Amino acid sequence: MAQPPRRPKDARSEAEAAFKKATAPVVEAPAKKAAVPGVRELVSLRIDQDVLEHFQDGGPGWQDRINDALRKAAGK
Repeated sequence: MAQPPRRPKDARSEAEAAFKKATAPVVEAPAKKAAVPGVRELVSLRIDQDVLEHFQDGGPGWQDRINDALRKAAGK
């Protein structure tokens, strides 16, 4: 014998249950890639002229000095 269609007792809870089934769980962000030592990336950076002159006054290697200062500021 066929059963009659089931009628929800509480329409709101039935709708919430259906919504939970239909929505996908939140996907976690992918893990950060580990930095490879010694590999550098080319970036464009805007800094004040006086800061640039400070590092360039030391002669060649000014980009390395800026990198060292940024590394120290980042606590690494």
